[in-house]
Amino acid sequence: MTAHRLLRPRWLATGGAVLLAGVLGIALLLQNGGGACAAPPTSAKHKGKATFYDLAGATGNCNFRPPADDLYVALGRTEYSAALSCGSYIDVTGPKGKVRVKVFDSCPECTVGWLDLSRTAFKKIADPVQGVVPITYRAVPNATTPGPLSITFAEGSSQYWWAVLIDNHANPIKSVKAKGPGGSWMTATHADYNFWIIDRRTGGGPFQIKMTDIYGNTVTAKNIKLIPKKKQTTSVRFAGGSTVTASPPKSHSASPSPSPSSKKKPSPSVSPSEAPLTEAATVEPTQEEDLALAAAAPKPTC
Repeated sequence: MTAHRLLRPRWLATGGAVLLAGVLGIALLLQNGGGACAAPPTSAKHKGKATFYDLAGATGNCNFRPPADDLYVALGRTEYSAALSCGSYIDVTGPKGKVRVKVFDSCPECTVGWLDLSRTAFKKIADPVQGVVPITYRAVPNATTPGPLSITFAEGSSQYWWAVLIDNHANPIKSVKAKGPGGSWMTATHADYNFWIIDRRTGGGPFQIKMTDIYGNTVTAKNIKLIPKKKQTTSVRFAGGSTVTASPPKSHSASPSPSPSSKKKPSPSVSPSEAPLTEAATVEPTQEEDLALAAAAPKPTC
């Protein structure tokens, strides 16, 4: 039996709602066609359009709490890519300027190239009265994050089944593996609501959790305790790749989280409370490095 997460209601803000119907009739020309294969945006420049919306709930489909700066974006099904894009960053340029946004949500009605921004983000690139504007956008490999990777076990996680939410990774995560003391590596599956799930007996931990991004960087967090609803802040970052022991779990509790079904397969909605984190400097890639990262990213397959 497979768990399915219902998409949250999403509401276009007033300006976007008023003008959207007209825009759909006019049809903005996009560089990417609607029939493209599912894949996250790349670091190449893309053309598209932007609208904006207001949250109907506390989290988007990526199950993150809204960023402190309120700069986030929802992507259509193709570019959301079954949650692969979650947590990555995109630079969006519009008539007024540029803004960097975190992939936070999915937008079922959005086609390829249509980015649905938070109202705050939209205001940085255009006048909200416009409702919808032409844009260019590109993914940002190795973007600066508010802190190192964090790992939160979903409510209901146990030695027989668990799910984790990983945040502050910036680069899309391609694979996650875990193992307990004396055990072998177990491969997690990625749900479209952005939890990494191991549906088997895992043991009680503590765990090593190995994460690999789409550019081939691998990091391993150690000493991850099996404590549901507690955000554990590690010292791991994808930039450069490393293996570092995780910090002890923080003492704060998470916000409302998923309730598992009798099959132990919830539709998670963990909202870890955000502890202040010290931001470490991250060097943005040079043009040559950026091209190399783009070449290293996996190509979509149809």
